[in-house]
Amino acid sequence: MSLPEPVFDYEAHLAACARGERAALHRLYVQESPRLLGVARRLVRDTALAEDIVHDAFLNIWGGAAGFDPARGSARGWMFSITRHLALNALRKHQRDLPLHEETQLAAPDNEAAFAALAHSARIHRCLEQLEPQRRHCLLHAYVDGYSHAQISARLGTPLGTVKAWIKRSLNLLRECMG
Repeated sequence: MSLPEPVFDYEAHLAACARGERAALHRLYVQESPRLLGVARRLVRDTALAEDIVHDAFLNIWGGAAGFDPARGSARGWMFSITRHLALNALRKHQRDLPLHEETQLAAPDNEAAFAALAHSARIHRCLEQLEPQRRHCLLHAYVDGYSHAQISARLGTPLGTVKAWIKRSLNLLRECMG
């Protein structure tokens, strides 16, 4: 009979990072880097870029550990939020850095891929507009701003369970609308 594995205390490790304990950062990295890499890779779809993002995320975690506020959300959620923000920023930067010839191709009316992308973009906006405003805000806070469910709950003054249900149902409605 094996003993249960102890629960990893993210908050204690962040507090140790805030005190300058490098071993705590190493333990956080070993514990969470594979999952953070998965999040970054899903967003940017480039392993090398995702690895850079996770590296930068841990630099931000180390540098910002003293500013972590457990009243605003979980330590683990905070780490995921940092990673998501960096990945989203990398995507935005990539979109701004398109070479001129790529931008011209995207603007060309005979480019079927560009037309399909624009049509898809317009459809998602129409589908989002069909959601109730609070539910739309929940989705945007989660997937654009990178907020955790707890942060959205606090920001909107809505119970956490309600926020989770709204997001789940709204995603289902978006899937149906986009179908």
